[in-house]
Amino acid sequence: MGSLSTAVDLEQVAYFLVTGASRGIGATMAIETARKFKPGSVVVLLARSASGLESTRSTIQSVNPHITVITSSVDLASASKELLNEILDKSLAGRTATESPFRLAFIIHNVGTIGNVTRKAIDLDERTSWEEYFGTNVFNVAVLNSCFLRKFESAPRKLVVNITSKACLSPFPSMTYYCAGKAAREMYFRVLADEEAGTNLTVLNYSPGPVDTEMTVEIQGQSHSAGIREYFQGLRDTTTILTTEQTTAKFLHVIQTGTYKSGDHVDYYDE
Repeated sequence: MGSLSTAVDLEQVAYFLVTGASRGIGATMAIETARKFKPGSVVVLLARSASGLESTRSTIQSVNPHITVITSSVDLASASKELLNEILDKSLAGRTATESPFRLAFIIHNVGTIGNVTRKAIDLDERTSWEEYFGTNVFNVAVLNSCFLRKFESAPRKLVVNITSKACLSPFPSMTYYCAGKAAREMYFRVLADEEAGTNLTVLNYSPGPVDTEMTVEIQGQSHSAGIREYFQGLRDTTTILTTEQTTAKFLHVIQTGTYKSGDHVDYYDE
């Protein structure tokens, strides 16, 4: 089959799932993307914070009252395949995906933690810490993705977005867990894109740039690297750090214009 355009029309009936949707980039992406969907669409928001999810849900319902928004407070570090499938089944309200009206099945893997930034790579010798970090940021991302794509195998169009980072390409002192996790995660999605090339599945690795979130505040406050602390302080002092609204606007432009090929790493600052 020839390569299909990666441009996606959001103004249709969609099934849309976002992880890490209780705050920050995930919440803004969920709200601004869901704003465009047609009546009959279903939006599913996953995160640990029930109160954060409720805030995102209520904002989405206010900007688009004709869609269904479902929240599920879940710890993706330990969620089983069975639990993830149960969440998907419940959101379909007893229908199978083949019986549903969805023209687009769309998932944003935004969930992400920074890991311990107070220690150097040479000191990260606890296997359980590595397993917990990769459980949240890599293992269950892949498991949820498989569950989602199996459930929506018959959807006319599928879009999978991995929220990635420049840290998957370049080493950042103190951010060992984060760099290693982002690199492994992005390669999984690149292999997926390669294997599914020419099908109705599009994969985007979107790097949102340095954004003013709780995560970057944590890095700035706790990193053992003076250079990293000064970098984020400098972004805030010069107000060049991005807002979640800025990076979401770029993200929506990228997916709607399709100026990338499936599997690409697209950064906020790319032309």
